Amino acid sequence: MKILVLAEQKEGKLASSSFEALGAAQALGGEVSTLLMAKDPAALADKLASCGGGKVLTVAHDSLDMFNQETFRKVAGEIVEKTSPDVVIGVATISTRALLAALAAKTSGAMASNATALRVEGDKVVVTRPCFGGKAVSEVTSAESAKPFFISLRLKAFSPATAGSGEVSSESVSDSCFESRTKVVESIKESGQTVKLEEADTVVSFGRGLQGQEHIPLVQSLADSLGAAVGASRAVVDAGWIEYKHQVGQTGRTVTPKLYVAVGISGAIQHLVGMQSSKCIVAINKDKDAPIFNVSSYGIVGDAFEILPALTERFAQGG
Repeated sequence: MKILVLAEQKEGKLASSSFEALGAAQALGGEVSTLLMAKDPAALADKLASCGGGKVLTVAHDSLDMFNQETFRKVAGEIVEKTSPDVVIGVATISTRALLAALAAKTSGAMASNATALRVEGDKVVVTRPCFGGKAVSEVTSAESAKPFFISLRLKAFSPATAGSGEVSSESVSDSCFESRTKVVESIKESGQTVKLEEADTVVSFGRGLQGQEHIPLVQSLADSLGAAVGASRAVVDAGWIEYKHQVGQTGRTVTPKLYVAVGISGAIQHLVGMQSSKCIVAINKDKDAPIFNVSSYGIVGDAFEILPALTERFAQGG
């Protein structure tokens, strides 16, 4: 089985998701190669090769500095046609998710999104993915006639590759790949927290149990002591307490951190959809019957205004 991994770079730096995709590909046990498109991919490609990227195929061009779906789709499309992989894998970040879907449509290949687990049965890859808003889990695979099989992986659902071997190969594509009807003029960074919500290993989220936006600093202090990102329920976002970019749930961001702390969140299904795959869930709520406790690894029944400062002090001391 030939597997092509789509690596992602941002502003000349490899995204951590690239190594998650490599880890997933390595676990399948096939012949792995990696595609890296960038303005100057040389140094980044060496890192991928040292983590088991197999044959790291690089395409260099000034127009590949920032993501442009049309350009990246054309370049990746030529590489896919040249290498004829059975499976193409990438993590479902905003850009790679769009790229995989565009490639699947262009090649008439099969597509499975938001995979949380992969396994091989015979010569096929079986994808486990949540559906119906996380209320059910399905297993899907591709028909023999539908190749390649494009798979987007849920962020943080797979262990990243850390070691291995590989080689770097510089690839050429048609000049027409760099002709685009659109142009990226400027990239504006989100202001606020330095830890991106979807990529954070630890997330501290809060809901209406916090009683008002004037109490958000209590959550922020705990998050700072843990090096965590701050999340929120839809109710408090709708109330204007915090910006939408912090919203976790069915209509917000899906997160899969190692640790998820839910403060004053009752546990509506719409919120659970976005965080129930977290490795460890700690719930803090005054209501012992709150649904959030049904999915939590640890539960603390009590007053958040007493618990949060105590936890912050302990973690700030390295406890």
